[in-house]
Amino acid sequence: MGTIRRLLGTTGSEIAETAVVLPILFSILLGIFFFGRAYNIYGTITQAAMQGARAAVAPACATCGSGTLTAAQIATNVVAPVLQASHLDTGAVQSLQPAACPCGSVACGTPVACDPAGVSATPSICVQQNVNLTATAGQQQCGTSVAFQYPYGFNLPFQSFTLNMKATAQMRGEN
Repeated sequence: MGTIRRLLGTTGSEIAETAVVLPILFSILLGIFFFGRAYNIYGTITQAAMQGARAAVAPACATCGSGTLTAAQIATNVVAPVLQASHLDTGAVQSLQPAACPCGSVACGTPVACDPAGVSATPSICVQQNVNLTATAGQQQCGTSVAFQYPYGFNLPFQSFTLNMKATAQMRGEN
């Protein structure tokens, strides 16, 4: 008889337990979705930086007048289309070093002007040409570096914040 009374007294407990568990479960599912999207964006911006650095060190074409692309051409014609193909806003791209975009070192020959002043359509993509890629001793290697950052807003149910994801890529110049 005591078992029947106990069963009859717990009729609403399942609904209360569900009301507690479902918000936690949905928060976990939304967190998985937003972290997956952040990982996708990080891969995309890293790939865009790598494509920009690769295009900067490769010869443009054998029959053209110039042998290499300018920093503005790399930012506008190589990096920006990769971001746009993944439906990322190129206007949201921020400079990795907001105050300065160093333009190479004298040890690598004449530094090619990069684009810190906003000459290209995407001024916050820092393209550095003729930079020294070796940090210390050894044979000096010169190349190109592409750097920028992209803000991603996490919109979780109880917490929202913006994460600035950095993308940098360096490629050694082809000789």
